[in-house]
Amino acid sequence: MFEGFELSEIDTRAGKIRVRSGGRGAPLLLLHGHPRTHMTWGKVADVLAPSFTVVCPDVPGFGRSYVPPDTPDSIHSSKREKAAALVHLMARLGYSRFHVAGHDRGSLTAFRMAMDHPAAVTKLVTVDGLPVLEHLERADWKFANAWYHWFFYAQPDKPERAISANPMAWYEKLSADLMGAEAYNDLLDVIQDPNVIHGMVEDYRAGLRVDHIHDKQDRDAGRKVCCPMLCLWSERDDLRKIYGDPVEIWRNWATDVTGFGIDSGHHVAEENPRDLANALHSFFIDRAGS
Repeated sequence: MFEGFELSEIDTRAGKIRVRSGGRGAPLLLLHGHPRTHMTWGKVADVLAPSFTVVCPDVPGFGRSYVPPDTPDSIHSSKREKAAALVHLMARLGYSRFHVAGHDRGSLTAFRMAMDHPAAVTKLVTVDGLPVLEHLERADWKFANAWYHWFFYAQPDKPERAISANPMAWYEKLSADLMGAEAYNDLLDVIQDPNVIHGMVEDYRAGLRVDHIHDKQDRDAGRKVCCPMLCLWSERDDLRKIYGDPVEIWRNWATDVTGFGIDSGHHVAEENPRDLANALHSFFIDRAGS
């Protein structure tokens, strides 16, 4: 994976971000979800590298990027703060305008980036994600049963203690066969670090403390994502089962959105990288305005 890519640490205003980049063509920023690092994108990045300059960071609070400082409202772990840090990362790499795609928690940061930095984001893709406010306002027993961890992670202290007591038991579905040995070993290393566990949990606390407020402010003001947007979801995950058609929901937040499902479980970049890469390539290259 990541053949010909360069691994580096880049200083941003908020802290150091570990990033792997390579390829050629228009810049494309890929943002991973929980509990992954940038390594989850390896098989997708290799397919896209002939057509794009692919930039894969560890999202702040995850992997070996900086862990945001604590505040009672978790503002530094908000998607707004993370989006700003990643826009600065891209500027440090020489890219003032770029495409962005995010998966899971990374989709929340990608959405916030497109909303807050419209001059920087040319096209947006979200995978297995909706705005935080939509998740919370639509939460029911199905959400609580399948995604209970949103509310557990929002509690003080206990999540870190539970996960750090036995990280491999908590993340029991990790698979070297699925992820690839290098990505698996990278993740095994970081989930042993209590500081990283805290950073990942704070990402969820920020969702329930401040991210939904930012979403509501945008909705109340009538602001929407104006760049072309593609909404993707994993057919064997539960996003559509819980919420119905994600495209219809995203139309409340974006002026130009299309979407479809991919035959995969939740970690689509590892389970079906070819179809995901093809979907990204088609959207970013083939649609007008690329």
